Amino acid sequence: QVPGYLAAQKALKEKGIDEVLIYCVNDGAVMDAWAKDQGVDGSMVTFLADTRCELTKALDMSLTHPGVMAVLGNLRCKRFALLVVDGTVEAVEVSEGPDDPTGGGDELLMKSCAENMMKHVK
Repeated sequence: QVPGYLAAQKALKEKGIDEVLIYCVNDGAVMDAWAKDQGVDGSMVTFLADTRCELTKALDMSLTHPGVMAVLGNLRCKRFALLVVDGTVEAVEVSEGPDDPTGGGDELLMKSCAENMMKHVK
């Protein structure tokens, strides 16, 4: 998904999008390393860490599926995208299904990708 947002920067800017924030339930060092790996430096994409799951819980985006929890052990975040305009959430897309809580299927993954999210921009 990150490469899609990087590739769509021009189109996003043309639609008035100022910034794309990507966060994970992880520590800052991991997020910094991932940002470097993805080549986001100098782009409109910023990586953030939700080390204590505070944002994840506030947004009610905790991934608590027993299968995932059995493998990963600790609380994770669902794969989702928000369109926020002047502090107001205007669109929410969650990439998950009843039997696929991580959004592994192509159709499910597309929900939170740049192309789909741009459809919500007015």
